Order: sequence, then structure tokens, then C-alpha cells
Amino acid sequence: MSRADLFASTDPDLTQALTCTQKEVLERAVAKIVLIGAQVGVSADQMILLLESGMTVQELLEYLGTQCVDGA
Repeated sequence: MSRADLFASTDPDLTQALTCTQKEVLERAVAKIVLIGAQVGVSADQMILLLESGMTVQELLEYLGTQCVDGA
């Protein structure tokens, strides 16, 4: 999934209101969340579906934390 894809379904007014630095920080944060998801077996597409179903970002992070396997 490309970075452009991550913002494709985002409200255009929101992304236009962000500064270049804010966009970069947001992109790095999303990339880290995607990496964490991959490490515990949750794909970016699965995370998007969870968020679209009403899960908050905080709830998603908590969910990813519960997916960690012992010894990881």
C-alpha cells in the first residue's frame, strides 16, 4: 500500500489543512502502525476495515497490543 493510498479516502479538507511537516509526521506514524500490524499478523487492509467499522485508532493500537505473541 503506498502512502498516497493511505490518504486516498481521507477528507480532502483535512489533508489540505495539514502542513507539509504534519503530513510527514502522520505518514511516519501510519507507517509505524502498519509495521506493528505486520509483526503481529494484522494487515493494513484488515486495520482499515477495523477502523471503517467504527474502531478508534486508540482501540486499534490496543487490539494490536493484544495480538502480540508470547516471546515476541
